[in-house]
Order: sequence, then C-alpha cells, then structure tokens
Amino acid sequence: MSRSVSLVLGSGGARGYAHIGVIETLLEYGYEIKSISGSSMGALVGALYACGKLETYKEWVLALDLFDVAKLLDFSLSGTGIIQGDKVFRVIEEMVGDVMIEDLPIPYTAVATDLIKQKEVWLQKGSLIDAVRASIAIPTVFTPKKIGERYLIDGGILNPLPIAPTVADSTDLTIAVNLSANVAKGYKIHIPKKEREKESGMQKIFFEMAQKAEQLLSREAKSAFDEMGMFDIMGRTIDIMQNAVMECKMAGYAPDIIIGIPSDAGGFYAFNKAYEMIELGRIIAKEHLQ
Repeated sequence: MSRSVSLVLGSGGARGYAHIGVIETLLEYGYEIKSISGSSMGALVGALYACGKLETYKEWVLALDLFDVAKLLDFSLSGTGIIQGDKVFRVIEEMVGDVMIEDLPIPYTAVATDLIKQKEVWLQKGSLIDAVRASIAIPTVFTPKKIGERYLIDGGILNPLPIAPTVADSTDLTIAVNLSANVAKGYKIHIPKKEREKESGMQKIFFEMAQKAEQLLSREAKSAFDEMGMFDIMGRTIDIMQNAVMECKMAGYAPDIIIGIPSDAGGFYAFNKAYEMIELGRIIAKEHLQ
C-alpha cells in the first residue's frame, strides 16, 4: 500500500540537484507525492516534477558541457544580479510549457521573498515558470523577478524549508529535504571519469562568474579573505542565514521525516556537480526510508 506524502524541498543552491535523487527514491519505494512546497532550487525541482518534466530536466542537466553553460550565461550589467537568467529560463520554459499552477495535478507552492516589503510570498496560482523564476532569484546571481508590482527574490531568504504551506494537507507523511544539514557522516560518491572531466571544465565558467561578481559587488580591496572568492563568501553567508531562519521555522512546524543533505557536500554555487548531488540525494534518501 502506497503512502501519500507532502514533500517539502528546501533551498541550498546547487545542492538542490539532490532533490532529484530524493524524488526518484521516494517513487522507487512506492510513496505517492500528493503535494509539493519548495524554495529556490526546491521550487524549481518541485515544479518540474509536478508538471511531469523532471526526467527531461535531469537528462538536460547531465548532458550540459562547458560550452553549453557558457552559452546560457547572460551576464547582467545592472548590478542587481550576475545573471539575468532569461536564457536559462527560456530552456526551462520550453520544457514546462505555458502551465498554470492551478492546473497542475497536485497542489504546488513556490515560496519567494518580496524584496521591497520584506515579506514571505506563497505563489500558488498563476504562471508556473514565473513563480519558479521568482523563487530561485538567488541574491547576487539572478536578477529579481517582477510579478505584478512586487520584486521577488529567493524564497530561502525568509523560509529555506517551507513546511507551513503543507500543514493543512491530508497526507500520511510530511517529508522535508534540508539541503544545509549538519551531518558528520561522509559520503563517497563514485563519479565516472567522463563526469569528473566535465565538472573540472565547467569550474572555469563558474570562476569567471565569481570574477564578474567581484566586479559588481566589491566596494573595497580584499585583505583577510584572499583565499576565498566572492561566491564562496556569499554562499557561506546565505547558508548561515538560512540555517538560523530554518531553526526558528522548524520550531513551529516539524515534518515527520527530515532528509538531511550535508551542507558541506557541495558549494552553494557548485552547479557543475549535478551528477554527484543527484546520486547523494538517492543514497541519503534510502537511508531515511528503509
């Protein structure tokens, strides 16, 4: 007998690829996902699953090489984000299509943050791709998304693990995937040679992104943090902030199962490690579901 699940997918940048492995494992074990709530990468992966395009997205991500990534990066000169995100989301929009949230087969919530009013926003109707674009607008990376009169950014700023939207669900379990868990256990992921070579090559692109970030964001000369790039500092800062917010939120709403992806499994901006993160998600999910 299958068990129905309200699935909460947290934010955590590139570690969000682990959500794909978690979802695959839940389905493999016979769980039925009846609703999804997500922030940032959690909102993206959740949306792709809800509209039946997760496998297509996974295949696309794993097939990306250095040159594909370079073509997708549309650098912004506005200073509000390193990447406009239009090229990336054009590809995702082609996958998703012109889908409205209210037409999805399961309830879906993308959590974003109103930059001006400093409020958490639940996007539960309207354009699915617009909701995802807003929720995933990671500060310093993607430019904010304007919906109506609101300028929306990453939902993880105010709610990195959005359990509240699922509280009223009549499901058997609420399963939350925390991408910033403090886990002592180390995991050894076998990465095929082809994937390792691709990861190494793509690091060059992300280094260029880091240099671009410094041009846009640095206001003074580096001194004590020469060993850390701007993306390292911003990624760690966001992780620290989200962990503090998450502790407060969890005090009010506790899920039945928390699948914790180690915060040190991959950098916030290590988007070249899709294969590794997907496999890690599968391994850790199996540990919690057996």
